[in-house]
Amino acid sequence: MTDSHAPRTPDSGEPPPQTGTDAAPSERIATIPNALSALRLLLVPVFCWLLLGPHADAWAFAVLFVSGASDWADGKLARLLNQSSKIGALLDPAADRLYMVVIPICFGLREILPWWIIGVLVGRDLLLLASGPLLKSRGLTALPTVYVGKAATFSLMSAFPFLLLGELDSIIGDIFHPIGWAFLIWGLYMYVWSFVVYWVQTVLVLTRMPAVGKSGR
Repeated sequence: MTDSHAPRTPDSGEPPPQTGTDAAPSERIATIPNALSALRLLLVPVFCWLLLGPHADAWAFAVLFVSGASDWADGKLARLLNQSSKIGALLDPAADRLYMVVIPICFGLREILPWWIIGVLVGRDLLLLASGPLLKSRGLTALPTVYVGKAATFSLMSAFPFLLLGELDSIIGDIFHPIGWAFLIWGLYMYVWSFVVYWVQTVLVLTRMPAVGKSGR
């Protein structure tokens, strides 16, 4: 799960502080959580080839399973081993976003998902990227992750392997196909809702914090 080190936006009228969590992340690179995040990134082209090349759906499912397990493990280990790092705070969400773009597109090419759903998923992330320059103008790099966003990512990342299993022409496919769609529909709703929440927070930051280089009144 993504271990955010971004500044927090309080619910009160106070502008968010420009420091992150209580313990500042280190400059270390060679850590176990970073290695897991790097592994997830390296598995992206492997997944694409397995799904679109030989149509090795079972192996593609295995890649998604390993990626999902490492996503949970890197955040957990970062806290347990005190190995939070600045590069880890970038690698982990970058891997999440890459999977959230690549998997739907691959599913579209295989006709597992309709393209309008893929457009919503990918378009949401692209529009969210547009908030980056606005936040940077206030001295921030990102907003803190919200629970609904984490829940949406979890639901969608659960839906994808279930949908892949649903493609199997067997009793397994019959069982997991509706389960995958249930996770997908719920995750899609939360994904859009988290987009609204992030943009509301962005507007609050723009209205309550002075631009970089300007003193607040």
